[in-house]
Amino acid sequence: MEATLIANEYLAQQPDERREALTKIREVFLHHLPEGFEETMQYNMLSYVVPFSIYPAGYHCNPKDRLPFISIANQKGAISIYHMGLYSMPEHLAWFQEAYAAAGVGKLDMGKSCIRFKKMDKIPYALLEELAQRISVQDWISCYESVLKR
Repeated sequence: MEATLIANEYLAQQPDERREALTKIREVFLHHLPEGFEETMQYNMLSYVVPFSIYPAGYHCNPKDRLPFISIANQKGAISIYHMGLYSMPEHLAWFQEAYAAAGVGKLDMGKSCIRFKKMDKIPYALLEELAQRISVQDWISCYESVLKR
């Protein structure tokens, strides 16, 4: 319940022209992420993480933080979605790039894990739903641990 209140406060502080899109993106992740991910605020962003009850080791960069998976940020020039699975799993990145092109919403603006949306009317919510469902908590933990061991 506390995470919901904090998320609602975060959204209430966002500019009107971005609040609706941020709220829709949040709803996509709340309703379509596989069971086990938890919504929280982490690094001043709405974040979807693996809770300590599932992965007690936490995030290697700071074990006091839960293992991050997806974060949403309202930044100066865009809404950004940070998806660690796209960063770490090339097969999902390739799928997303192809699916984005097929969605016909324009050119993909993306960094290593960051998808940027500068035009609120060009956010492909249906594609974000598919993206949310692709990686389970266990698949994410397995990927994360395999990367750490390298």
